[in-house]
Amino acid sequence: MQPLIGITGEQKPASTLIDVLDVLRTVDIDIFYGDYARAVQRAGGIPVWIPADAGPEILERLDGFLLSGGDDIDPAEFGQEPDPNLGNTNSHRDAHERRLLDAALEIDLPVLGVCRGVQLMNVHLGGTLHQHLPAHVEPSDDPAATHHRIAFDPGSVAHAVYGDDIEVNSLHHQGIDQFGNGIIPVGRTVGGPDDGLVEAVEIDGKTALGVQWHPELLGGIDPAVVWLVEQASA
Repeated sequence: MQPLIGITGEQKPASTLIDVLDVLRTVDIDIFYGDYARAVQRAGGIPVWIPADAGPEILERLDGFLLSGGDDIDPAEFGQEPDPNLGNTNSHRDAHERRLLDAALEIDLPVLGVCRGVQLMNVHLGGTLHQHLPAHVEPSDDPAATHHRIAFDPGSVAHAVYGDDIEVNSLHHQGIDQFGNGIIPVGRTVGGPDDGLVEAVEIDGKTALGVQWHPELLGGIDPAVVWLVEQASA
C-alpha cells in the first residue's frame, strides 16, 4: 500500500493573491507548492496537505512527514534580534510546525525537512541560524539550476541516499549555524560560496533527514524523497 506523506504549507490572507474576489480578501487561505506533492507521487507515495491549523493528532493517520520550504524563521525562535536582511516571517507557522515536528519525533515518524524545513529541525532542537547568506539567494532565474556541490559523510543516511556528492540548487538565504541537540551534520558545501556550510543533517536516534536545497524542483525521482517514502512504508 502506498504510504501517506503529510506536507506542510503556510496560511496567508487571501488579499495576498493578485486575483481574488473582494468579498474574499479577508479570508485566510492555505498555500501549498505543488512540486512537493509531485515529488512524493513520483517516489511512490500519496501526498496529503496538512492544514495550517491542524493539531499534532493528524500525524497519527500519516506514514511520513515532509517539512516544506517557505518564509524565514523568526530569529526570536533562536534568541536573536532580526538581521536587516531578514525576509518575511510567520510566527504562526513557526509554532505550528514546531508542534508537529515535536509530535513526529516523539513517535519516530519518518521526517524529511526541505530548506526552511531543515532549518526548523535545527532551531526546534536548540540550534541557531545564519540569518543572511547573500551568495545563496536566487543565484539563477531557473529554480532547477544547480549552484554548488554538496559532499556527504560516509556512513550517513544522506551518503547512502545520494552517494559521495551531488550538485544542488540554491533558493535560501538562511542556513544552519550552531547545531541543535542531536543534530548530526552529514553534508557540506564544497568549492562554492560559504565553503563548508552544512546543508544536510540527520537527527540522532530518529528517522529524520534534512536538506537545505530543493530536491522537489530538480526533476525526476529524488533519492531523498524516495528514502522518505520507503521509510514510511516500512
